[in-house]
Amino acid sequence: MFLGEDLLAWLVLAFGAALAVGNLLALVRPPRRPDNAIQTVQRPPLARSLLMIGLGLIAAVWGLATLLTGVSPS
Repeated sequence: MFLGEDLLAWLVLAFGAALAVGNLLALVRPPRRPDNAIQTVQRPPLARSLLMIGLGLIAAVWGLATLLTGVSPS
């Protein structure tokens, strides 16, 4: 199989971890406003960010558990 038999598990782990870490960092350190910008940068919505962090953690744990147990999704 192209890129190994565990490709789906690796992708679920990668996307889940990226979703969780990205939203967590957006909450902890929101983007800064450039000095010459007219608009103000707002913090991301708390409820949506926490939901996305939770979904990302579930996906990452699921992918990691699949890789560690060696159970193939097919």
